[in-house]
Amino acid sequence: MKNSRGRMALLAAVSATALITAACGAGDSGTSSSGDEGKPVKGGTLNMLGVGDVDYMDPNVSYYSGGYLGLRLWSRQLFTFPAKEGATSKPALDLATDFPTTDNGGVSSDGKTVTIKMRDDVNWNTSPARPVTAQDFVRGVKRTCNPIQPFGGTTDFDFLIEGYKKFCADFVAPYAADGAKPATPADIEKYIEGTDLPGVEAKDDHTIVFHLTQPASQMVDMLTLPAFTPAPKEVLKYAPGSTQLGQHQISDGPYKIDSYQPTKSISFSRNPNWDASTDPIRKAYVDKVEVNETGQQESIQQQLEADTPSADMAWDTFPPPTAVPRLVAKKDPNLSIGDTSSSNPYVIYNFASPNNNKLMANLKFRQALSSAINRDNLVQVLGGKEVNTPLTHVVPESIDGSEQYDPYPYDTDKAKSLMKEAGVKGPITLKFLYRNESEGSSKSFQTIQQDLSKVGITVKGVPASNADFYTKYLQVPKEAKSGTWDLSLAGWGSDWYGNAALTFFRPLFYGPPSFPPAGSNFGLYDSSKANGLIDQATAAPDADSANKLWIQADKQVMDDAAFFPITNPKTANYKASHLHGAVYMEAFQQFDPANVWIDKDKQEK
Repeated sequence: MKNSRGRMALLAAVSATALITAACGAGDSGTSSSGDEGKPVKGGTLNMLGVGDVDYMDPNVSYYSGGYLGLRLWSRQLFTFPAKEGATSKPALDLATDFPTTDNGGVSSDGKTVTIKMRDDVNWNTSPARPVTAQDFVRGVKRTCNPIQPFGGTTDFDFLIEGYKKFCADFVAPYAADGAKPATPADIEKYIEGTDLPGVEAKDDHTIVFHLTQPASQMVDMLTLPAFTPAPKEVLKYAPGSTQLGQHQISDGPYKIDSYQPTKSISFSRNPNWDASTDPIRKAYVDKVEVNETGQQESIQQQLEADTPSADMAWDTFPPPTAVPRLVAKKDPNLSIGDTSSSNPYVIYNFASPNNNKLMANLKFRQALSSAINRDNLVQVLGGKEVNTPLTHVVPESIDGSEQYDPYPYDTDKAKSLMKEAGVKGPITLKFLYRNESEGSSKSFQTIQQDLSKVGITVKGVPASNADFYTKYLQVPKEAKSGTWDLSLAGWGSDWYGNAALTFFRPLFYGPPSFPPAGSNFGLYDSSKANGLIDQATAAPDADSANKLWIQADKQVMDDAAFFPITNPKTANYKASHLHGAVYMEAFQQFDPANVWIDKDKQEK
């Protein structure tokens, strides 16, 4: 989620327990420490091993670091992050020809009109080849709020783009009422192709004009989100985010999708219409990419360490927390430790749960939970403080608008007192949703289970697969409202860097507009006080004023015990010795697969 990207935005987002790692060591700068000496070698197949799937094979709606990792291979944005050491969190030109400024006429004097020129020599992998145009870009932005599967981070920009909120409200209205028929691809195509979005204009085939409600210094950073990806007309024949669309996507990047079998495998091969001279971001040294999504965390690590040709790098998994200290101790050059600028994991409180007579809606009870959970215990099972910086509030210190304080130090006596104030009588059982395929998630659940037992609360596990955790549970509000879960884990990273506090607050804590599926406020938290502070900070005339308001918003969210933050971690990644050019990307929480190469004698065809 992120962030880093929540990650960014996500990061994305960012996926909860997939990013849980441990220990400090080689590669603290966020890149591989293997040296990667030698001249890049072309050819071969990049074998990526994972334990789960992308969220959606659809750039305009994907909001998960694993999804972003896959998109890197076949989709392009106006601006994105380069695989260059020391610059991986700085926007770079991709489809855009220049950064818009007031000096070059890209930004109007009042800051509310932004004009961006696109490259005119980038093509879709259609037959015959067809140029990627500004009209495609407008279509992509329109798809972000479709009524079938909207992008989860629209609250990052729904207030900023002129007419976007009305466009989206009118888009979903016919399908929102009880008993209404669900939208079809034909419905979506008709609305998108027949309805203007005032804030995004195709001035000509390769010129995009944004009309904004207010100046936005974060505009270029925001446009690194994959949501702002051009969409060819062919995608309108399929439901957004659907498997069918994923199997028929059109590429403008170096690779095309040959096969997509959800939760099993993805196969990519070269896009014959891609011209390396038009892409400053992706070197695309390998000929093919094969993703195996059926592995196990421990066995994947073993295969990578064995340096076999069938295992080059990980897909959506990381070294087990218990393995990292060993790798650090021997100074393994294939281990990388990268920054995340995230809150990951954190504990979600389900405000809508009907269980225990709606006890999760009781402020004193949530404060009791926050006092009863021992953050130090969680940090320890996630690998220790060396790479799991304890986080006690909303915004990590690497993001502007952060102020250090701890409103809920571990205190079981206080927790018991708050439970009395909440009117708790008799035994309480809470349901905890977690990812049973992740060591970090499982251990975090068990630790919280033990902590809460000390104050008389029984915690029952609700295990979910990596593939189902978000798409079948957290992103479905009815699961929260029905009491499927009371507590859960998630992870979040800002969708861009630096001036990025709004990417924590608006997607996670901004009331109904941030509820899933449009947002990632999985616990359905809604506070008029917090919403007001978020509005004020968003509209602040300068960064200093905004940061003071973000600090106030942070304290309000924590006063409301909206969630329990745990850590701002670093991420451990590991690669095979025969893989080179492996640069850690905070946006993906993984090495960049579009810029690696393989030793000639280890290449598989």
